[in-house]
Amino acid sequence: MILDPEGLTPNQIEDIEKATLRLVTQAIFDYRVTALEIFREETDLVSDIGEDITREALDRLGMPRIDRRLFGKVDYKQACYLFLPDYAIKQALFVDSKAEKVNAQDTATLQISQISMTVMQVRRNKEYKISGTLPKVITFGAEKYLTTTLLVKYNYEETTSDGRTLKSITVAAVPNGKLQDQYNPNPEETIWKAGRNAKNEEFRVRLCFSKLAEKAKWRVQTILIPSDHLEWSQ
Repeated sequence: MILDPEGLTPNQIEDIEKATLRLVTQAIFDYRVTALEIFREETDLVSDIGEDITREALDRLGMPRIDRRLFGKVDYKQACYLFLPDYAIKQALFVDSKAEKVNAQDTATLQISQISMTVMQVRRNKEYKISGTLPKVITFGAEKYLTTTLLVKYNYEETTSDGRTLKSITVAAVPNGKLQDQYNPNPEETIWKAGRNAKNEEFRVRLCFSKLAEKAKWRVQTILIPSDHLEWSQ
């Protein structure tokens, strides 16, 4: 039975995002040896390297695709089915990739167009409530797709003037806007930090992994490099 995303309960959305996170985390984990080699040998910008690794890992694993084009400022976009034990949904899967040095591994910067939540936070004693512009549910005619957003963050060290060593990979599930009350009900109770806003660019915000994990530990998974075993955070 394929459910209407508009009628999903918060618990069902949590289950969907958890299952999706497991899928993507496993894909990245299976590709970790190649990712380590790519980071060591590739000379492209680290942001481009991260995008390539994520795309290659997910393409290699494969998923039940739907022939529907998605739009948005995210590296990997795919309309697909997601099957759970008691039901299935049509999903608009967005996976964004980031790459930064290990000293910045607790956050990842997002544009407001990559978020379906309302960002509530306090910056310099001023409250902000900025609505994400990514729909919670994407509609194509009579078809509805639940938006699911994930982040893959590649944390590396520069070992020489030209070399990089991948140290860990963080995979996180950004809550759908339908879960606003659980994760960011007000500016004081937030999962966000101030973003690196640039002049004449849209609003940016940093997702704080430690704050997100305080709300739900399973939403932030860490793949250590090297490692032969994936420890799933419950």
